[in-house]
Amino acid sequence: MPRTNSVRHQYIDRTTGAVADERLLANRIIRTLYSPKLENAPLLAKLTSSGKMSKVLGYLNYDNALSSRMSGMRRFLRNCGINEDELLDDPATLLTPRQVFERKIRYWQCRPLPRAVRCAVCPADSRMMLGSLSDTSGLFIKSKFFEFPELLGGKGSRWARRFEGGDFAVFRLTPEKYHYTHIPAAGEVADFFSVNGRYHSCNPHAAVRLLTPYSKNRRVVTVIDTDCEGGDQVGYVAMIEVVALMIGQIVQRYSVERYSDPKSLEKGMLLRRGVPKALFRPGSSTVVLLFQAGRVRFAQDLVRNQFKQGVRSRYSSGFGVPVVETDVKVRSLLAYAVEKRL
Repeated sequence: MPRTNSVRHQYIDRTTGAVADERLLANRIIRTLYSPKLENAPLLAKLTSSGKMSKVLGYLNYDNALSSRMSGMRRFLRNCGINEDELLDDPATLLTPRQVFERKIRYWQCRPLPRAVRCAVCPADSRMMLGSLSDTSGLFIKSKFFEFPELLGGKGSRWARRFEGGDFAVFRLTPEKYHYTHIPAAGEVADFFSVNGRYHSCNPHAAVRLLTPYSKNRRVVTVIDTDCEGGDQVGYVAMIEVVALMIGQIVQRYSVERYSDPKSLEKGMLLRRGVPKALFRPGSSTVVLLFQAGRVRFAQDLVRNQFKQGVRSRYSSGFGVPVVETDVKVRSLLAYAVEKRL
């Protein structure tokens, strides 16, 4: 495995096109947890990725009033670049780190949907990358971030064949991001289930050291049939919400009208593109979208950014292929629908 300790992690800001350095929070701790020394201590490795340890770390970092005072809440807000004008609630009510990370925003104003009639949108404010499960695709990076079909629950998963040879997008939520996920495409809930797993970090160093972390962590899978009446016609879409270190819960809060009257998902429910779906508990975590082969065409700027030269990405260094993330906004354009072949 290549050494990555000295490699900076950079990404591209989609709005400006500028290359930026990511400030990896708790990076030294993450490097220690996912080091060769820990790999030789299986009991310790199991403890650090357990649900109980994740809850303890989450409390110390996000619920403890002392941690709030020590971190300097106002300084943290400034350093993270959180725009107070986007907040739905009064900023003065955000008294703890948890309240900051579970904040609501005026997404209907500050995160407009694209004009395209049939498309898929980004499900979260995040840093994202694209990929393909087809070895004939220029985006082929299979078995790097997850094992397929383990991501969907194992080789016996009834959905594995649907997405075989398809495309995917990985969205990594960094700790300062808005932590609601939104529906990527309109359609009907075809399936909804949880898959048990660990609570590994989604930090780039951990992903490179661990390999396929997203199919090892606990996750919630929602399969959306968008070819139904009123759907976005991008085929079946699997939305996999992955827990991580300090995130022990994904709360389903589907809301048609802004954040009002939140509901849990059920099979057969018709979902609207771009509305809130779920809330990650604080920390960082990941959303993976799977698309059927030949049903979407990714936005060209996202494809172009991923192969941009001169950007120092830990993923590129660790996996030996160009993988540069783009910082995207929730509800922004991800991909256009491709007409279904008969």
